[in-house]
Amino acid sequence: MNDVFNTLRSIMEPCARSLDIKHDEPGNFYVDTFHVMKNKKPLWFGGVQIKKNYVSYHLMPVYVNPQLLDGISADLKKRMQGKSCFNFKLVDEKLFKEIGKLTKAGLQDYRKAGYLKRVRA
Repeated sequence: MNDVFNTLRSIMEPCARSLDIKHDEPGNFYVDTFHVMKNKKPLWFGGVQIKKNYVSYHLMPVYVNPQLLDGISADLKKRMQGKSCFNFKLVDEKLFKEIGKLTKAGLQDYRKAGYLKRVRA
């Protein structure tokens, strides 16, 4: 599972340069935006977590803007659980390349919506 986690983490990590890394430890990589929502919590961007039998790749921009999922492959769609989570047991270069493009599109969508601006205290 570590190879799956590490590969998926390497997909999300470049986007994290514009985000707030909350957890970066073995088996758990979690990033928020700096945008504070009405409930006083930051808007979640995503994360990668090792679970018991698979690795989860959470990508909140696809929940916020489901149109980002338009045109994803049937194979990637099969990996979805819920509205913003993709589960993997093995490294799949083709699907990981697709999820990389989706992650970049999600970051751009958040940027366009103004969710990546740092708030000054």
